[in-house]
Amino acid sequence: MREIDITEQELHQLVEFMREHYGIDLSKKKKLIVGRLQNYLLRSKFGSFSEFYDFMIHDNSGEAVSLLLNKLTTNHTFFMREKEHFDFFRDTIVPHILKTEKSRDMRIWSAGCSSGEEPYTIAMILDDCFGSGRGNWDMKILATDISERVLSIAAEGKYLSENLEVLPEAWRNKYFVRNSDQYSKVVDRLRSEIIFRKFNLMEPLFPFKKKFHMIWCRNVMIYFDAPTRYNLIEKFYDCIEPGGYLFIGHSESVTKTETRFKYVLPAIYRKE
Repeated sequence: MREIDITEQELHQLVEFMREHYGIDLSKKKKLIVGRLQNYLLRSKFGSFSEFYDFMIHDNSGEAVSLLLNKLTTNHTFFMREKEHFDFFRDTIVPHILKTEKSRDMRIWSAGCSSGEEPYTIAMILDDCFGSGRGNWDMKILATDISERVLSIAAEGKYLSENLEVLPEAWRNKYFVRNSDQYSKVVDRLRSEIIFRKFNLMEPLFPFKKKFHMIWCRNVMIYFDAPTRYNLIEKFYDCIEPGGYLFIGHSESVTKTETRFKYVLPAIYRKE
């Protein structure tokens, strides 16, 4: 099969586009860029990476940009990833909220939700903990990502049944319906409690009217350079309620000089 080589200038163009618009640092990912785009360029009859780039920036439909994002972003996740976070949420945060939150209001943001396993797990924990009292609370879970492809998977809520084995059996029976030999789907009631939206974390201002009690942004900032990460954490701080929590990935870190958040546990921080 014919190959399309990428020049240093073409590589720089794509790297800077992803960094400037989405905060993603692909400066050391030449093989990834070429590997994920080359077949598409050949099938679509593009003669070079420059030709595709010019087409993309003049494409008013936004479809070419969406394709680029879907090709170059990694969306690897699974149920109960970094289980310690969910245990802390269930055993420490939820009981505290039940005792102290007079307004019976809870707002949670899953930022970089990928294919939906994280927000659905949060929703299952809340439903399990609140039980029959769930209806007395105004709970909102916002789940966002820049990839339309993974958001469509998340909104559908259909997963390989074998991937649910890490969940408690009671949850699998209560919150999923098997719709084939291979797949199970999240029940409509749980899916309706999550708002899935496309959102770019590089937006200069976050448009939220109310602050969140928790933000989960795990294994997203590993793709950002230090200034981008710092600016994002500052924006997170400003849109979290006092006493609220920020969850990041265990492979990520925030130094004391970078944040106003207080360290709680590995990859868990609190706004005091």
